[in-house]
Amino acid sequence: MRKLPPLNAVRAFEAAARHVSFTKAAKELFVTHGAVSKQVAVLEAWLSTPLFNRSQSQLSLTDAGRTFLTAVTPALDRIAVTAMQLVEQAEPTALRINAPPTFTMRWLIPRISAFQKRRGGVEVKLTTSTAPVNFEERGYDVAIRGAHEPLPGMVSVPFMTETIVPICHPDLLEGGRLQDPEDLAEHTLINYDTEPLTWAEWLALAEVSPDAAPSKSLHFEQMYFALQAAAEGLGVVLVPLFLVADDVIAGRLCAPFGLRVARQRRYFANSPLGAAQNPVIESFSDWLLKEGQDTERSIAQLADTMKW
Repeated sequence: MRKLPPLNAVRAFEAAARHVSFTKAAKELFVTHGAVSKQVAVLEAWLSTPLFNRSQSQLSLTDAGRTFLTAVTPALDRIAVTAMQLVEQAEPTALRINAPPTFTMRWLIPRISAFQKRRGGVEVKLTTSTAPVNFEERGYDVAIRGAHEPLPGMVSVPFMTETIVPICHPDLLEGGRLQDPEDLAEHTLINYDTEPLTWAEWLALAEVSPDAAPSKSLHFEQMYFALQAAAEGLGVVLVPLFLVADDVIAGRLCAPFGLRVARQRRYFANSPLGAAQNPVIESFSDWLLKEGQDTERSIAQLADTMKW
């Protein structure tokens, strides 16, 4: 059997010897100065020889300390490199992502190839749902949901802010028929089951009198169908602006009131508490954050261009 010294003590000595400082070693190891000093003393006792010359103003290595350091540092480096190689080999080969259908079609799918290039060995599996997150029953690793607050009982990472505004076909603006929220009384309001903001809530925020509320409406199950109805000129729908930014820029859709009476919430990448250190999930969350920031910048530029 190998007769090895206490490995925690060896690690503390190596950091202290490299920095020639117990204080700097403590910062590197996230422990106290006293803890490093104690571990070094344990190692010196085990070796029956001093490793440091100590004085009030200076710390230096003894000959034995220098000899031990030259052997220990390469050994710890080899252990660290080999361990990381094994971790990388053991990484999951698939990432199961669940997200709302329209978000997946109009935002996630056009961008997901960039993540696949970053993590080429990971197979991405996409499913869609707006149901409450349940990792045990649903069988996914990451659930993307829009919400006002982080979801409890899981790792909930915010990566993008959405701004919800009325959207319609440009034809509905002809003749000044849709300049103010009160003008909605002459138009059809398009609703859908999964809407993050109802028309009743929006009209209340816009201080539209109940007497002036529109009487005509269309109702769909999914946002995607409601958005398609708006694109066909059938009425006005409340949707996240980032999902239709390209269509607004191209003139296929418009936001008749700009950012007036806009309501905001955030998108979160949610994963189980036990998966917080999963390198693939962590990498995906980092990628989402970058893409979300890019989208937010694009929306800000759109707002400037449209003078909202």
